[in-house]
Amino acid sequence: MASPFESKEVRQRCFLRRNIRATLPILDGKMEKAKRFTGLIIGALALLLVVVVVVALYWQTPKMLYPQEVREYEGQNLSSIGDFRENSIRGPQQISNSTYRLKIMGLVNKTVEYNYDELVESFQKYQKVVSLHCIEGWSVKILWEGFLLKDLLEESGISPEAQVAIFRAYDGYSTSLRLDYLLENDILLGYKMNGLVLPAERGFPLQLVAESRYGYKWVKWITEIELSSDVNYRGYWESRGYPNDPVVPTYEMP
Repeated sequence: MASPFESKEVRQRCFLRRNIRATLPILDGKMEKAKRFTGLIIGALALLLVVVVVVALYWQTPKMLYPQEVREYEGQNLSSIGDFRENSIRGPQQISNSTYRLKIMGLVNKTVEYNYDELVESFQKYQKVVSLHCIEGWSVKILWEGFLLKDLLEESGISPEAQVAIFRAYDGYSTSLRLDYLLENDILLGYKMNGLVLPAERGFPLQLVAESRYGYKWVKWITEIELSSDVNYRGYWESRGYPNDPVVPTYEMP
C-alpha cells in the first residue's frame, strides 16, 4: 500500500497535469495571436519601407516641366523649353490673351491693332527650327511656329522711309532691327515652341525669333512694332553699351 506521502505527491502531479492540459490551449491561442500580430507589424513595416523607397525614387527622378513638347523634328534633336535661362529685365510677364493687343504703327500706311485671336487665325503659320544664342554663352535649339513678320507689316503698308523696326514689350523692354534683315530672312513672330503655346516665361503671347542675332534681340511679350527711319535708335541693352546689330559669328542662315 502506498504511503500517505506518496498518495499526496501523486495527487499533486495529477493536479499539475490537469492544469497544464487546461492551460495549454489558452497559451497556444495567445501564441497564435501573438504570431499573427507580429506578422501584421512586419507586413506594415515592409509596406512602409516600400512606400519610402518609391517616394524617394519619385523625388530623385528628374521630371519634365513640359512633358508634351516635341523634342525631335525631322531628324534634329531639340532643346527643352525648360533649358532657357530667365534673364528678362522684370521677370516673366502675365498677359491675358483676352486683353492682349499688338499695335503696328509708325512709318506705315495705316496703324493696325490686332488681338490675340486675330493674329492666330488671320495669318499663314510657318514652322522653323532656329537656335537662340545668348551673349552669356548658352544656346538652345527650338522648333518655332508663328507667322512671318513681313506679312503683318505688309498688311499695314510699309512707308519707303522706314529703315528699322522698333519692338516694345509689356515689361518696358525695347530693341530694334533693320527692316531689310527682317523682310529678307523670313523672320517669325513665334507663338508656339516645340509644339506648345508659349508659356508666360518664354514670352506669351509673342516672341520675336531673331534668327542669327544674339538673344537680347529676341524680344518677348511684344505689344508694339513701330517702323522708323531712326537707324540710331538704341533699345534697353543697346543704350547700355551692347551692339545694335549683334550677329552670331558662326551662324549661317538657311
